[in-house]
Amino acid sequence: VIDYTKEDFTKSGQTYDIIFDAVSKTSFSRCNSSLKQRGIYLTVDWPLFQARALWTSMVGSKKLIFGMASENPENLVFLKELIEAGKIKAVIDRTYPLEQTAEAHRYVEKGHKKG
Repeated sequence: VIDYTKEDFTKSGQTYDIIFDAVSKTSFSRCNSSLKQRGIYLTVDWPLFQARALWTSMVGSKKLIFGMASENPENLVFLKELIEAGKIKAVIDRTYPLEQTAEAHRYVEKGHKKG
């Protein structure tokens, strides 16, 4: 795990088998040189804005994988069981009253939220 606020791993010269961008703070293009041959860039971000990355992934040896959770009863039951077993814990770093919705939205847009 790398803290993107303290370190830019793309400048270290190190290469990785998998880069998982769980907070949408980078891009396939930026990480391409940090991936090993046949490496995988996994993101939760919608790749419509990453057209070049999709093309590179289709013709090159490095792969871009993106995903969205499918909403079905089995997945929801599985998620519920993980939460009940204590394997998933919600992280909420701030709460706002309804009157401060605009301020809460600005905080989220800064990209440093947790949870």
